[in-house]
Amino acid sequence: MPGPGTVRYGGNTTCLEIRSGSDIIILDAGTGARALGKALLAEFGHRPLQLNLLISHTHWDHIQGFPFFAPIYEPRCRLTIMGCANSRPSLEAAFAGQMETTYFPVEFEKLASQIDIQELPERDFAIGSTLVRAHRANHPGLCAGFRLQTPAGTICFFPDTEPNAGGDDRSMLDFIRAADVLILDSQYDHAEFKKRAGWGHGCVDKSVALALEAGVKKLILFHHDPDHDDKKIDLLLRHAKQIVIKKKGSLRVEAAREGLVIRLSGKKRVK
Repeated sequence: MPGPGTVRYGGNTTCLEIRSGSDIIILDAGTGARALGKALLAEFGHRPLQLNLLISHTHWDHIQGFPFFAPIYEPRCRLTIMGCANSRPSLEAAFAGQMETTYFPVEFEKLASQIDIQELPERDFAIGSTLVRAHRANHPGLCAGFRLQTPAGTICFFPDTEPNAGGDDRSMLDFIRAADVLILDSQYDHAEFKKRAGWGHGCVDKSVALALEAGVKKLILFHHDPDHDDKKIDLLLRHAKQIVIKKKGSLRVEAAREGLVIRLSGKKRVK
């Protein structure tokens, strides 16, 4: 949560930006979308803005920033949204629902930007030079993770997922194998995870074990618990690194923080 205890890692909900050449891909539209929208408008000025938004699922913390995403109020912006409908009859209904006049003063239908909403295809698809694959996540409702193969490297994004019982998930291992960056739900420590089985979130110990087995190069501990402050996240990060040392692995581990920039081959950016 935002406050004095989260000044280093931040308190916004999920929103990431990926740049690959001229392509801009946004992963989820949590409250972090507000700052991203302002930054994009400042960068592009009056030039046209082509954006792609991939939605892992429509739980509120992953879409609640959308009404505050400034580019959707600009006619020069074209936004393609792709994701799963979850419990709503369509993805569009999920976005429009949270902008009904009961909840928000501007209705979805009155937005000035050009918005194209598409349900996720069953097969791989491309966004410019980036090949995208989706994989079902273990989380209540319909939730997906993504593998993005860019010219500069591979990023896997699983913001909300719980390890399967027994810890054996071969399809997940194959999906994230050899990724340059794995952004993975690591919300709980081991004790918390034991008490919250079935909630659909991950554990630092299991995240590190999965990344090591899959040969991932860099793991980003993600989806911090609202009750975890900077000090707690420091402890979890230290614990994760100790696991890697004990296993004699080469995996690099970081905890997600607002404003974090990762470059792949000097060409690729994740924010």
